[in-house]
Formats: sequence, C-alpha cells, structure tokens
Amino acid sequence: MTEFHIANTEIPPEALGDKFCRLDINMVVNGQRVNLEVQVEDEKDYPERSSYHWARIYSSALKSGQPYLSLPRVIIISIVDFFMFDCAEYHLEFGVIEVNRHVKLSDKLAMLYFEARKLPTIIDKTNELELMLSLFRAKTEEELKQLEEMEVAVVTQAIGAYREVVISPEFKELERLRFEALSNEASALANAERRAEKKWQDIIAEKDIALSEQAAIIEELKARLSEKV
Repeated sequence: MTEFHIANTEIPPEALGDKFCRLDINMVVNGQRVNLEVQVEDEKDYPERSSYHWARIYSSALKSGQPYLSLPRVIIISIVDFFMFDCAEYHLEFGVIEVNRHVKLSDKLAMLYFEARKLPTIIDKTNELELMLSLFRAKTEEELKQLEEMEVAVVTQAIGAYREVVISPEFKELERLRFEALSNEASALANAERRAEKKWQDIIAEKDIALSEQAAIIEELKARLSEKV
C-alpha cells in the first residue's frame, strides 16, 4: 500500500453508541475511493442506499476536463448487523456483469457486503477478518473483553482506540447533547400526540352533540305532524 488517508475524520457519537448506528468512513487507498459503511438497524432500503453512495462517489470523482478513463475504482464496503441475502455466506461481492455470460463490464464498481449475524459462534483467532467483524457484532463490555482475551494485536488495538474515544470529554459532551436532543424530540412527539387526541375527542363530542340536536328536531317535527293529522 502506497497511499492511504481518511477523507472524513470526524465521527459523530451516534455512530459509535447508538443502536440505530449508521457510520460512513470515506478513504482513498492507492488511488481507489473506498467507503466503509456500518449499518446496525435494518431500514429496508440498504441496497438502494449503498448503491446511491457508490453512484455519488463515482460521479463526483471526475473533475472538469478529465477523460472518463481517469475515473477511479470505487469500492463500497458494507458491514451490516442484519440479514440481507438468502444464503449461508456472510461475505458477498457485487459488480457490473452481463447477466447471461457473467462477463464483467467494468472493474470500477465493487460492492462488498458483510453480514455480521452470519458469523460463526466460535471465531478462529487466526481469522482476522472474522475477528474484526466480531467487533461490530459485540453489544456489551463483556463481549469486548472476550475478544480481548484472544490476544490478537489488531483486535486489541481497535478496542483500545474505541475506548479512548468514548471516554474523552468531547465524546461525552456530544453524547449529552445527543441525549438531550432525543429527549426533546420525544417530548415534542408526545405533546403532539396528546394535542391530536384532544382534537379528535373534541370533534367526536361536537359530532355527538350535533346528532343529538338533529334527533330532537326530528322528534319535534314528528310531534307537529301528528298534531295536524
């Protein structure tokens, strides 16, 4: 590897601590554009979402006056914590191919999906890929400690880096602000629901009053007609 840098170095706290985690890391690796996406919640649109990300990165890579041949290879790496494909394999790769002869149109599109839930229950400590994917599957501190006890350097370093981030004052302040924003949003939604319910109750009450008044008028008209007869 001769070139590597991360384009978006700021990661919001919800990307690390929220159960609806959605994390994107944009990288340049040896001239290739690589986008690592982590998605925890299944929002039923992930194939379209990841395809859209590929299209945006690919189309924005061509500068004015450059030939199309200069477009870089764009790789989307998706790590998801839900089931996407009806197969036993946890790693699938997609590209642009002819549907009958399976001839590749171009190697400039690569979409790699890793389904963390399909990982084996017992991870082989010599398999670094499965170990790293297990980090995204870990939900508790106990699970992280179990991975640490395997004493694999790259995993231990990753867990250490994660812990350094989450205990920093900056992270804690962002978490506080995020929690406050979520609480305010929940309160606003609850108030809106109460107002809507009160409005419907008022409408129903008015309708009931109107119906009772109509019934009284009908009864009065019936009585008058009976008198005339």
